[in-house]
Amino acid sequence: MIVLRTEKEIDLLRRANQIVAETLVTLADMVAPGVTTAELDKAAVEVIHRLGGKASFLGYLQYPASTCISVDEVIVHGIPGRRALKEGEIVSMDVGVLYRGYHGDAALTTSCGKVDPVRQRLMEATDRALACGIAAAKEGNYLQDVSRAVQEVVEAEGFSVVRCFVGHGIGTRMHEEPQIPNFVTGKRGPKLKAGMVLALEPMVNAGTHEVKVLDDGWTAVTADGLPSAHFEHSIVVREDGGEILSATPKRIWGRLKDS
Repeated sequence: MIVLRTEKEIDLLRRANQIVAETLVTLADMVAPGVTTAELDKAAVEVIHRLGGKASFLGYLQYPASTCISVDEVIVHGIPGRRALKEGEIVSMDVGVLYRGYHGDAALTTSCGKVDPVRQRLMEATDRALACGIAAAKEGNYLQDVSRAVQEVVEAEGFSVVRCFVGHGIGTRMHEEPQIPNFVTGKRGPKLKAGMVLALEPMVNAGTHEVKVLDDGWTAVTADGLPSAHFEHSIVVREDGGEILSATPKRIWGRLKDS
């Protein structure tokens, strides 16, 4: 069942997502050669707790950390640890926060120092695909319109959309209906209504869309070892498109600017 949220609920979801956004700003500012993914996770916990939230990911289906930090060929669910960032890599950071019973969820990919043109273009295309998906998330459209908007941007750049991980509804549970593919499935899906709250999150690979999951049961990597980018915002469907709940207080999402 897809839940339509009241404005009071949306205000709580916005607050949860603002904590997510503040956390991502902190992490993006920290990314530099030599910083470990565990250090990023620790910093995220400090920000989340200071702002009155709780990490949604920690313990979820036995996930062992508070954030997902995915470097270069890691698509999603990278477990923070000893891995030290290197110049030229790209780093995807995914954060979830529980605040007064409501969840926020967002992600971004940033560069560690200077990156090559392929990685730069990959990040820009994924960011732009998310922006186009958000624009299509307006009342009266169908879910497939969002999926198509994302897929068209990605494939026009010669990249591939990950198919085994999708976006989702979000609210009092971190994952709610509907599931939101970043590619056209052949089914138009539910009609979008004002008050739906969705987490849109294109994951885009430089090469094949195929994925391998490592022996830890979580870390998903590209099958060909090429880099991947991941951008996500939690939004509420409105008459003229998606309202971003996880907008950041400063510009770190390319086209998706300040709140």
